Formats: sequence, structure tokens, C-alpha cells
Amino acid sequence: MAATFSIAPVGAFTDNYIWVLREGARAVAVDPGEAAPLLRYLEQEALRLEAVLITHHHADHCGGLPELLRACPGIPVYGPAGIPGVSHPVMEGDAIELDMGQAKVLEVPGHTLDHLAYLLEEALFCGDTLFAAGCGRVFEGTPQQMLASLKKLARLPPQTKVYPAHEYTLSNLRFALAADQHNPILAMRRSRDSALRERGLPTLPSTIAQETASNPFLRSGEPALREALRQRGGHPGDSEEICFAMLREWKNDFR
Repeated sequence: MAATFSIAPVGAFTDNYIWVLREGARAVAVDPGEAAPLLRYLEQEALRLEAVLITHHHADHCGGLPELLRACPGIPVYGPAGIPGVSHPVMEGDAIELDMGQAKVLEVPGHTLDHLAYLLEEALFCGDTLFAAGCGRVFEGTPQQMLASLKKLARLPPQTKVYPAHEYTLSNLRFALAADQHNPILAMRRSRDSALRERGLPTLPSTIAQETASNPFLRSGEPALREALRQRGGHPGDSEEICFAMLREWKNDFR
């Protein structure tokens, strides 16, 4: 059954997106790192905020909660346990019943240990785990955890739409083209997404199909990626985990 809600991006900080799910006058917000742009959007669109989903504890994803809860007291906030303002802690296997549908909770540690993703119909809200043509830095977890989390997301249906929390696509594509330079999909993505950004439009959402075909961090077991690492003087061997860790380190220093 087709989703009855729409999804709109609300810009925050310099490159964050607060995703707003809309159905009629009802709204659900994902990762309100700051409250002001979200509150302005809700007022302009005459929307009533009914719930908030939080993916992880970094301030640019949950820092707006205190102000938001003062403006919208009593709204349920779902997210990892231990985050101030989260009233309904959730974990892997939980299903959040929202007026616009059921949001399935996935644990995807790596960027942080508490990181969650939410799957609602065919929309995936993945915070800083999976980006368009990239993935998040490994701050608290291990490369092995991050790779396992990405593999979990890659197993979702290919038509699943991917809604990361940042507009990092063009910088990610620059790295992807360096690491996987003969992948024709990447050149097409760069052309299309550059045109979108020139018009001030988001490059998102992506899809699982697009990411599995062109995101180097979902292709870390491919011979082309191992060869690129060897050409840089690395020794990935046949280990996908080692290859992934080396790719992530390369991306950390890539300019």
C-alpha cells in the first residue's frame, strides 16, 4: 500500500536536514538538532507536531529538544535511552505506532554506540550511519560494527528511500569517484546532484538500490575498491572488514 504521508526537508545549521513527515495537519519530526527552523516550518504550514524520532545523541540531532518541548509540551519523543528529552526509549525490534504508520526500529551502531534508524513504509531515516554515496565517521563503535550496520541497511528492499541527516552528497561523490573511478553510476550521480545543488535543491532521498550500486562503503568487498587501496600502498588482502576500515580512514583524510 502506498504511503499516505509526504516527507519534507527542513534545513538546520549549515548542512543538516530535519525530516518532517506530514499527513493532513499532523507532523512527525526526525532529528531536530535545533528547534527554531522546525517551529517556523510548522507554523508556516499550519502543522501540529505529534511525535519526534531521534537517531543518536549528537547535539546536531537532538539539541533542539528542550526548546521544542517547551513549545510543544507533552509530545512523545522516541530515541535511544539516556538522551535528555527522550520520553520513550526504543531499541531493535520495537515498532512505534504513529498515526501515519508503524516505524520499525533498527539498531545501527558504529558512528555512535546508541545509533538507531527508523523504517516507515519504504522510507529509511538513518541519521549519520548511511549517507548518499558515503557513511558516517566511526566515533564510538568499531569499523566492524559500522560495516555490519551498513550491511543490515543494504539488505532492505532496493526501492527503500534513504533519508540521511546531512547534505554531504557532493563531497561524498568526490571521494567515491577517487576510490571507485571506473563506476559509471558515480559520474551520472555527480552530474545530476551537482545540478540539484546549483538550484538549491536537496540531493536526497537516495535509494538502497542506488547506494548498493555506487556507495563505496556498501561495496567494500568489490575487487575495484581493493585495487584502489593497493594502489595507495595499502594491504587489504581479501578481508572486507579490513578494506572497509581502510576506506573509512582514507575518507577521513580526503580533501
